[in-house]
Amino acid sequence: MKHVVHGSAVMFLLALTGCNQPQSTSASEPRHVAVVVAEEQPLVKGGAITGEIRARTQTDLSFRVGGKIVARMVEVGDRVKTGQVLARIDAEEQKAELEVAKANLEAAQAQQTQAELAFNRQQNLFKTQVTTRADLDQAQAALLTAQGSTKSAQAQLENAQDALGYTELKATADGIVTARKAEVGQVAQAAETIFTVAHDGPRDAVFDVVETVFLGRPVEPLVKVQLLSNPSQVVDATVREISPTIDPSTGTIRVKVGLPDTPSMPLAAAVSGMFQYAPETAIQLPWSAMASKRGKPAVWIVDEASAKVSLRPIETDDYETGRFVAKSGVSPGDLVVSEGAKFLLEGEVVSFDKGASK
Repeated sequence: MKHVVHGSAVMFLLALTGCNQPQSTSASEPRHVAVVVAEEQPLVKGGAITGEIRARTQTDLSFRVGGKIVARMVEVGDRVKTGQVLARIDAEEQKAELEVAKANLEAAQAQQTQAELAFNRQQNLFKTQVTTRADLDQAQAALLTAQGSTKSAQAQLENAQDALGYTELKATADGIVTARKAEVGQVAQAAETIFTVAHDGPRDAVFDVVETVFLGRPVEPLVKVQLLSNPSQVVDATVREISPTIDPSTGTIRVKVGLPDTPSMPLAAAVSGMFQYAPETAIQLPWSAMASKRGKPAVWIVDEASAKVSLRPIETDDYETGRFVAKSGVSPGDLVVSEGAKFLLEGEVVSFDKGASK
């Protein structure tokens, strides 16, 4: 019996035969990547912080005695002069104490006069041997007691006069009233703040700065201060004082920047201060160069001689707009893959422009 082989079957067998034969391979072209040459560059970093203009010296004024406020002569924003009366409290009690002190002094002076006369008489009698030494000593003791009483009464009178003077609250320096904390009719306690006066003279720009600004790197002492209401007003100022403690309510540190004599920046004006860290050098790479190795930052390094790539773990120090700072793991002169790193394999040969750098 003869078997007939159809043409389609023959073609299928030929195809199977062809699959078993080895195929010729051609070498693929190396993957092209963009690289940057790692180099240390100046790293300048800073930021703007808002604050306000304040007088370098300001005083909280208060009465030294308590009493009911019967008069207030100034308002917030008024300019005052040294010695100017700002407010008064009811002085009837102090006036009565002054009258009592005057009367006590007059009585003490009269007793001293009598004691002086008695002592002089005893001295004359003792010289003529008419009186005894004991009587003379007694007269002298009485005189010393009277003199002491007079001095005490004089001190009480001076205290009463001072207390009467304390019923007037006076400015201690030329300046501007920036705060008022009491009104007429209110009973003021001794040492309770009634007014705050900003002294004329040097002014500061005061900023409440987040604590982390001062960690790790020193801050440049020169600050550019800009008036928010008029950005064209910019002055160079110097950091004058940094608080050594943190405000527990805000978690910030108070920084005072001494301003030059500039009337264009009035008290309480809102300003911004541009703070900058002291300059330093660091290796900065573009964000596109960032890779990962076991969940940690890494970059692909190209060996210039063999054109092979290797994934190297790094430590980052900071992140900038479009760039990051490599703290360790990269050395100046290394070729870092900046583009085309997504599908690279360890030890893969790549092509790159050897003159490329950023």
